[in-house]
Amino acid sequence: MSALVSLWLPILLSAVVVFVISSLVHMVFKWHAADYGRFENEEAIRVAIRGAHPAPGRYVIPFCGGMKDMASEAMKQKYAEGPVGHVTMLPNGQPNMGKYLGMWFLLSVLVSAVAAFLAVKAYGLGAPALGAAKMAGAVAFVGYGFGTLQESVWMGRPWSATIKYLIDAALYAVGTAAVFYFLWR
Repeated sequence: MSALVSLWLPILLSAVVVFVISSLVHMVFKWHAADYGRFENEEAIRVAIRGAHPAPGRYVIPFCGGMKDMASEAMKQKYAEGPVGHVTMLPNGQPNMGKYLGMWFLLSVLVSAVAAFLAVKAYGLGAPALGAAKMAGAVAFVGYGFGTLQESVWMGRPWSATIKYLIDAALYAVGTAAVFYFLWR
């Protein structure tokens, strides 16, 4: 634990660097803007969903209660007719960007803390900075990038979007590794 305390500066600074890189990617370069489509009949869809009063959460359409149900003719017909999809419903109201950005920063601190922990375990404090930085960068890449793969495998996210998120993760990893390289003790 004392090793992590001594690495508080690279942990926090790498989280700040990731936050800045993320802000540039999403707000300046906006290269994820094309990852989300728009329904041509959005108003009709909004009315239909609002009429169902769904609670915030994840939904699938058509809903299938289990693998046994999936084999039924009725479910096969629903899948054939479509649509087939996953929908995430958030609470009504303006999105609370402050809350989301705060949670993103806390996640970045957590990833950096895990990267620091594993770098200390693998190399020890006082070891050459390059090895520790490579370890921190690799852990950051996995922490930021691998969760996006599941979205393409199971939820139908286009692989092109996932590749962009993996590039984001690589940028975050380079930023994390650079901070750890320059501040490793």
